[in-house]
Amino acid sequence: MKASILVMLITIAGCANNKPLPINQADLDSWVGIPVIALDTHALFLTVPMVKTMTDSGIEIRNYVNRSNVSSCGGGGFGTAISPQSSTLTNTNFAAFQTCTSGLIGCDNIFYIRDKNIIEYKPVGRCYTDDKVRPETGYERFSK
Repeated sequence: MKASILVMLITIAGCANNKPLPINQADLDSWVGIPVIALDTHALFLTVPMVKTMTDSGIEIRNYVNRSNVSSCGGGGFGTAISPQSSTLTNTNFAAFQTCTSGLIGCDNIFYIRDKNIIEYKPVGRCYTDDKVRPETGYERFSK
């Protein structure tokens, strides 16, 4: 009886702490108009797998997947490590990737790109933003 009450109290305490993480609009806006080279060389986004797709209208969509155990997802023809240098995924491979990662907890950092410039950054899932997700200074030295 005492053990079940203790488990119930721990569960209630855990749920009470399950409030949304902070997303700062200024962090998201800091990417608008920035050249994609800043994203390609960003120290944080280089550390997580990336999935790249293209819309029919020519918008490039990059999803930097920051979820627990994402590296265990593989197969479907796209491999376990997806980098900015990888080719664009087919719809079938992207669907397989989404199915594989759909049960994982974390954040999808989605960037919309047109003409090699970022037009929007949208974090989806269990995400938070701070200075670490903003464009880093000095990325210009990597462009031609």
